[in-house]
Amino acid sequence: MSLLHIALHQSSGTPGSVKDNLKDLDEAAQRAASKGARLLIAPELFLTGFVDDVTDLAEAASGPSATAITKIAERYEMAVAYGYAERDGDDVYNSLQLIAPGRPEPTNYRKTHLYGMWEKERFTPGTDLVVQTEVDGVKTGLLVCYDVEFPENVRAHAIEGTDLLVVPTALMSPYQFVADSLVPTRAFENQMYIAYADRVGTEGEFTFVGRSTLAGPDGTARARAGSDKELIFGDLDPAFLADSREHNTYLRDRRPELYVPLAEQGNS
Repeated sequence: MSLLHIALHQSSGTPGSVKDNLKDLDEAAQRAASKGARLLIAPELFLTGFVDDVTDLAEAASGPSATAITKIAERYEMAVAYGYAERDGDDVYNSLQLIAPGRPEPTNYRKTHLYGMWEKERFTPGTDLVVQTEVDGVKTGLLVCYDVEFPENVRAHAIEGTDLLVVPTALMSPYQFVADSLVPTRAFENQMYIAYADRVGTEGEFTFVGRSTLAGPDGTARARAGSDKELIFGDLDPAFLADSREHNTYLRDRRPELYVPLAEQGNS
């Protein structure tokens, strides 16, 4: 299996304008395609931004933005993952969708762990722990921002064989250690690649730090952005991943029978 060339679009686009953000995504896809990328990842809530009326901008998973992004994926022959506000009846979710060219249905994930009152007042938490798809033969899992900070979420993906974990995020100041330290550690302890694409700048009460990162299974950053708008690139190497999993015994040395009481206590 060949390298998977990945582009992380570190940008906040134009908060409140879905139309402008679709244009921005198209331009990023064009640039990414010119560099040979096969997967483009945009940040959390990329289509809407963190605006107070985010729920008014919410769309169905199969709505007009999904149709527009399907055309982008087909035009540039690459998979596109992006954060958006998803409406399903009376519920609105902080969601992530991955659309691949030639695939009839997108893969949709709803954020399971909502952060702070701003999110909890606007969104319903998702209930699916592991959502996976494939990009060029790479088993790809989906999480959103705060989800990756819960070890249970990432370990569940490791158990299910996720090779690449796609994580659009909106990491705020002063928590840049999440991008710098926690995400590479998650990649190492679960033997996978993690692509973590952040927003930048200030939106209302939030200041986003950037630091978008592609972390490898050896716990190093294979690509890392600064604090400004940027399109960065990195590679997932299937051969390196296989070799790393052969020599790192974390997952084989687990003793799940010891962890069951902990899970039961957490639910009591």
